[in-house]
Amino acid sequence: MSDYFRLFNEIGIIGQLSRALLEARLPPGFVAAQFSVLNHLVRVRDGSTPLDIAQAFQVPKNSMTHSLHVLEREGLIEIRKNPQDGRSKLVYITDKGRMFREDVIGALAPDIARIAAAFPPDFVARLLPDLETLRRFLDADRDVPK
Repeated sequence: MSDYFRLFNEIGIIGQLSRALLEARLPPGFVAAQFSVLNHLVRVRDGSTPLDIAQAFQVPKNSMTHSLHVLEREGLIEIRKNPQDGRSKLVYITDKGRMFREDVIGALAPDIARIAAAFPPDFVARLLPDLETLRRFLDADRDVPK
């Protein structure tokens, strides 16, 4: 097995395990994909179109629409008309959505503390730049015609 496949295999397993950990801390009725939308709106850009968000997550627009409806129904996001284009809408995280996100992050604190006890800060500090570089490459590469 090539080292590159092993790398992606490990990332996939870590993704699966971390998603399960996150979902165990979410309130009933929520899934990691919905939390990820809130996190995206805070981390990347508030005021994106549903299509932009779907493309960022590489999911069909109708799948994203379902997640957005759940978040809107719970008051965690607002979907507003786009003032520049009346045919499209823009998604904004609400104060309740920001608080929800912070509460979930807080619920993860004991899990993060266990991880921190096993992996010292210098290990994480060395690992993060390389992972961020790989993520940036993969993010840019998905838009390159193959």
